[in-house]
Amino acid sequence: MEVFWYIAIAIVLAVFFILDGYDFGAGIIHLFFAKKEKDKAVITKSAGLFWDSNEVWLVAAGGMLFMAFPTFYASVFSGFYLPLIIVLWLIIFRAIGLEFRSQFKYQMWKDIWDKSFGVSSLLLALFFGIALGNIVRGVNLGDVHHGVSAHEGHYFFLPLWNTSFSPLTDHPGVIDWFTIVIGIISVVTLAIHGANWVILKTNSSINNKLKGIIFKLNIVLTVLTLFSLYLWQIVNPNSLNNFVDKPFLLVFPIIYFIGLIGLFYRKKIKKDEYAFLYSTLLILGGITSSLASLFPVILPSVNPVNESLTIYNTAAPEYGLSVALNWGIIGFILLIVYFIVQKRLLSGKIDNMDYGH
Repeated sequence: MEVFWYIAIAIVLAVFFILDGYDFGAGIIHLFFAKKEKDKAVITKSAGLFWDSNEVWLVAAGGMLFMAFPTFYASVFSGFYLPLIIVLWLIIFRAIGLEFRSQFKYQMWKDIWDKSFGVSSLLLALFFGIALGNIVRGVNLGDVHHGVSAHEGHYFFLPLWNTSFSPLTDHPGVIDWFTIVIGIISVVTLAIHGANWVILKTNSSINNKLKGIIFKLNIVLTVLTLFSLYLWQIVNPNSLNNFVDKPFLLVFPIIYFIGLIGLFYRKKIKKDEYAFLYSTLLILGGITSSLASLFPVILPSVNPVNESLTIYNTAAPEYGLSVALNWGIIGFILLIVYFIVQKRLLSGKIDNMDYGH
């Protein structure tokens, strides 16, 4: 049952980052490339009509995590308290930026909430990438000092950064040179995904320009990907062992590189749906590759005193997991029905749909 719920949560999280990822990406595109008021309005609409339904998947993932792996849930929500509070505020300001923008026609009012939407989207993409970097790097479980664990083996608390700004220290912070690189990869990936979404769903005047921007960003992403793999070997020399021991897991990096290679042909792709599929594969492959490299570990320990958190030593009792299965099936059905209905109602271009008035 532990493996089932791990896979189920991984799927829900991946769907969240694919769906809300294009919202974040649209915000980044809006911040840097939308200059005309008509483009700003339609790009805002391309995110605003979808963001609240997309974030349902995050709520679902959090609830499932609390149910299936309560020890892990308690550990990360206390250990990552500071960045989680920052993420919460960014989600709030991003949402009110979308909802408040069109309430008045004053330009200064629109500019304030445009910046709120764009900057919050950029920082959310960055912090979610940094979060992934922390998961694959590991933390000082038990707060070990000089070989002695000061707390229980699942407890940790991270400052935003430490004085060395290094992931190789015994007491890493949330932000260091490794997690920053992963965060930048997240920003570039979601900017590509958001640009594909804007092209797919709108008739914005910058759509043709965005195709060229996607190509350039993809070059940057390729370089960052290779650089991050090199850094990952420095931070964790055993990071690729799972792929050697279980070659079938290589399907996940292959998914990532299919998306990466496909986006180099963005200007030649006639159907925008295919381009959006390639950036979807980027996100899906990146998340699943990271999880596959750790499995069954879900939070590595950087000290030898306390063992890493796994799906087995953090799981709820077997009875609880089995009972939750019945309700989980009902929840999944409702979630999928909600998703299908919402996407059908908002299918096609959204330029002439009403939002924010």
